[in-house]
Amino acid sequence: MAFKVFVDGQEGTTGLQINEYLARRADIEVLKIDAEKRKDLNERKRLINASDVTFLCLPDDAAKESVALVDNPKTCIIDASTAHRVNPAWTFGLPELEREQRARIRASKRIANPGCHATAFILALKPLVAAGLLPADTQIAANSITGYSGGGKKMIEHYQSPQRIDAPRPYALGLTHKHLPEMCTYAGLSVAPIFQPIVGPFYKGLAVTAYLHPSQFARKATPADVQKILADYYAGETFIRVAPVDLEANTEGGFFNVEANNDTNRVDVFVFGNEERLLVVGRLDNLGKGASGAAVQSMNVHLGVEETLGLV
Repeated sequence: MAFKVFVDGQEGTTGLQINEYLARRADIEVLKIDAEKRKDLNERKRLINASDVTFLCLPDDAAKESVALVDNPKTCIIDASTAHRVNPAWTFGLPELEREQRARIRASKRIANPGCHATAFILALKPLVAAGLLPADTQIAANSITGYSGGGKKMIEHYQSPQRIDAPRPYALGLTHKHLPEMCTYAGLSVAPIFQPIVGPFYKGLAVTAYLHPSQFARKATPADVQKILADYYAGETFIRVAPVDLEANTEGGFFNVEANNDTNRVDVFVFGNEERLLVVGRLDNLGKGASGAAVQSMNVHLGVEETLGLV
């Protein structure tokens, strides 16, 4: 019997990508809403409660409105908005976060999908905090460069207009980015990072870079030591690869390819630098593991099917 799935907000970038994943699946019956009824609360309520899983691909306020429509205790909500990511009543949809996370996702009916920047940041730093190498009160500085698709339809239209933008554009310069609460909570940090994202003139792809100095470490550690902590933490994970410390192998003539994981659900983690200063980099597709792919992965875990089903 097929699982019934509804995408509330199917016309947005994340919703469209989730529907592409679901269209490949024989075990999924997608519940569709007529275009003229997309804002009809009664029709949305009917479909949400008829589903085994509903994805919310909506702005925060609209996502909260949809959650309030749920009266079927068997319906699982996977919310791609920011609204519930640090709500303790919700489970963070990052299966690789720690050993117990898959069991939590399997048991939960309320799953908050991580943000794209946050996913790369957390996966790059969580193991170092968990290992005691980075104290929880470490002040981390990080940046992220991402494709413009992360800004949604309006930004996509802006970048693809005849007045094409060809230069990278830093933003969130007030240093109050909406991902900061989840970055702190799930990386295990008690101090918000100094985080500065950049939109690049390419469609998708994302890399978060965290800047580390050995004086921040609780004990002496070389780049190889840091790489080993990361590799041990993610040993056996299908979607996470921790690269060996090898500048030549991990770059193209010294340049780093932000787009190398596009069209996949993979995350690559790298350590660059030397014994005096280090970089830890997390790379992913901001529409894949950074959004739609992550949501489908959490759905697979929750439903108890093969976690990689429909994903590459």
